Amino acid sequence: MKILIAGGGTGGHVFPGIAVAEELRRARPECQVVFAGTRRGLESQAVPEAGFTIRYLMGSGFNRRRWWTWPVAGIVNLIGFLQAIVLVLMENPGVVLGTGGYVSAPISFAAKLLGRPLILQEQNSRPGLANRMLARIADEVHLSFLEARSHFARKDHLKVTGNPVRSHILAGDSDAAMREFGLDPARPVVFVFGGSLGATRINEATIETLRALQGRIALQVILQTGRADFDRVKAVVDAEKLPAVVLPFVKNIHMAYAAADLVVCRAGAMTLAEIAVCGLPAILVPYPYAAHNHQEDNATNLVDRGAAVLILDSELTGERLAREVAHLLADKQALSRMSANARLFARPDAASRLALTLVRWAEGKGHAAPEESAAGGGR
Repeated sequence: MKILIAGGGTGGHVFPGIAVAEELRRARPECQVVFAGTRRGLESQAVPEAGFTIRYLMGSGFNRRRWWTWPVAGIVNLIGFLQAIVLVLMENPGVVLGTGGYVSAPISFAAKLLGRPLILQEQNSRPGLANRMLARIADEVHLSFLEARSHFARKDHLKVTGNPVRSHILAGDSDAAMREFGLDPARPVVFVFGGSLGATRINEATIETLRALQGRIALQVILQTGRADFDRVKAVVDAEKLPAVVLPFVKNIHMAYAAADLVVCRAGAMTLAEIAVCGLPAILVPYPYAAHNHQEDNATNLVDRGAAVLILDSELTGERLAREVAHLLADKQALSRMSANARLFARPDAASRLALTLVRWAEGKGHAAPEESAAGGGR
């Protein structure tokens, strides 16, 4: 049995596929999993590191601000589609899973053209154009948010499964994490990160927050700055002796989660799934330039459920962030309620449920055991 997983570009598209592949490797070791991606996306590094085979093809997005590049992008994607047909023919998978990104569309179209079952996994509460189009031909579409249902024209094949989270995310140990980051177990920890590339506005607001709260609250911060901002932020923190561990990138993010009492972060779907399954209260600052403003929609789902506080990027200041951090760290009951609400939002079985779905379709039993429908229940 072989399963082909297509998706990449960002962690939000790559890591759900890896989470499902890891579950397949655990539960069905006889199953062969192959990924499709581009050489310039995160998948080119993350997939081999996870121990899976990846096949490469060409792919390009259509930059809305640089419309004059569209003809070249169109040619690149046409070549990618031809490569996708060859790849599907050569790999001959029993089922294809599309998780989004440049390669998801050509592989998905090729799969249906060649008669392979197609399963889609949509991470966001507001799906992108590609998945809305592909959903018309897919055999099943698995949603992370029930709210995404309204954006699909066809609804008979929508399932609320949740966003698959890598198993090691829950493997962090608090005591070990404190030692790894050199933190004081007696003081609360705030983990701040703006995504893998960092976020300058969040970094600046965090520095101002540390200055404002120094001497008032005995907090400590793990701050992932991104590589571009690391040297500048580290120099400021060291010069002013601010209580922060500054890192360009936190590779063992499960350890940072284990150490944290509170997180400050963007509102990508993968991030929200991880902090929810860890039961972490959050201050969410959605990325304002995300397509269709989907990060704000994602964040609203946690805020409405009492699991997070929302600060719009345009309203983010050190004063505002300091006020929210101080308020939450001073109210242990509020943090506890937010943690419980986050766990209620989480779907820790998403990877196993999606893995079982793929096996079922690969074995030719796709319509034998319906999953939870998006028509009712859910979040």
